[in-house]
Amino acid sequence: MRDLFFVAFLGAMLLLGMRRPFLMVLGYVYVDIVSPQHLSYYLLNSIPVSLIFFLGAVVGWLMFDRKQVLTFGPRQGAMLLLLIYCYFSTENADFPLEATEKWDWVWKVLVFAIFLPLTITTRLRIEALATTLMLSAASIIIAAGIKTAASGGGYGVLNLMSDSNTGLYESSTLACVAISLIPFILYLRRNSTIFPPEWRVSLFCGALCFACLLIPVGTEARTGLICIAALGVMMLRAVKRPLLYVFAAAFLGLASLPFLPESFTKRMDTMNEVQADESASTRLAVWRWTLDYVGIHPMGGGFDSYRGNSFRYEARTSSKFDPNAPVVHEPGSTIVIVDEGRAFHSAYFEMLGEQGWPGLGIWLFIHLSGLLRMEILLRRYRNRAPEDGHWIAGLATALQQANIIYLIGAAFIGVAYLSFAYMLIAMQIALDAHARRFERERTRKPFFVAKVVPA
Repeated sequence: MRDLFFVAFLGAMLLLGMRRPFLMVLGYVYVDIVSPQHLSYYLLNSIPVSLIFFLGAVVGWLMFDRKQVLTFGPRQGAMLLLLIYCYFSTENADFPLEATEKWDWVWKVLVFAIFLPLTITTRLRIEALATTLMLSAASIIIAAGIKTAASGGGYGVLNLMSDSNTGLYESSTLACVAISLIPFILYLRRNSTIFPPEWRVSLFCGALCFACLLIPVGTEARTGLICIAALGVMMLRAVKRPLLYVFAAAFLGLASLPFLPESFTKRMDTMNEVQADESASTRLAVWRWTLDYVGIHPMGGGFDSYRGNSFRYEARTSSKFDPNAPVVHEPGSTIVIVDEGRAFHSAYFEMLGEQGWPGLGIWLFIHLSGLLRMEILLRRYRNRAPEDGHWIAGLATALQQANIIYLIGAAFIGVAYLSFAYMLIAMQIALDAHARRFERERTRKPFFVAKVVPA
């Protein structure tokens, strides 16, 4: 039954996309985020669904879409440069076979991110992309939120509908993305022209925000708790009564403690003792190895260069809960850990170890310049009337906050090439270009001015 639904839905998207090419773009976004081929039992497993929608989006745009304006900004150029750099690093990778496997999907993420701003040239299309991103991720978040509310979830045991541990089906990644979606949900509830504000929209958005907040609880991902704290701090900027907001947030946080699973609170408590947490200690050891590695190989080692690491370090045990500990030791004792081939567990060190200092510099430019541009748009439009572009400030705020949450979460998970993040960047580029066109049209003087002669 599930397979028939996916086939019918994707078939309808393809048919509609033949008449409205932009729907092919939205279809690819859905396929890339949800990966229905991984949820299918047999009908979609052998069909290149992603490739079909990607080709449909590109061909439809080339042949049928209007091209009154073309957007190619500095950040698209930076992504193109990163794409070329990754290609050459793959050709000279430390582990060629593994690097080629990762390159096979990384190039698609970067190419689509470069292409996407060319297609989203109006407010309607920008909001359609934001809505599709939100609803696609919501299809995973709502199911996970219901399971969390019913069973409490657990670290590594929450069923996310797919056995795949990639993309949004990886627990820490889903927790980070879920929290970064909340600014989008709040923006669309107030400003969407696709689903105009009403009580049903507000009810759905409120329930979806609650489901997003449940994801860090259900997955027990410590990254999610850090992202919630970051979002809470950023929202201080928008509230009219910050002191009341702080007290309300503190009260809700304390009031929710009795309802949280014991395993969740104990796992979060391990954040207080880094040396006693093997997961955190291993990450620090991998990061130290990466810094030593790029000291010798400043251009990086290509994709999956972490496979060459090996290290030995001492860690102190703790009496607190550690679900990852394979052996129980005496509390407070010192143990020696020897490990090798451990992943970077950080997008920053992932870029540094794989693409070296140049790759990390390009990646940081792509994200930090986007944050700067969104801040400029926010300051320019936040005091304007609704008909004079005030919505641009709201969307710029949502994109900025979502990007900051991603960058904070990315410090602890290897998501340097997460397609969701690059779609955020594409929306930033499109919004920036749309704002420039809006200003030109707003200040444009007519060529002919009719003079009124008094009677």
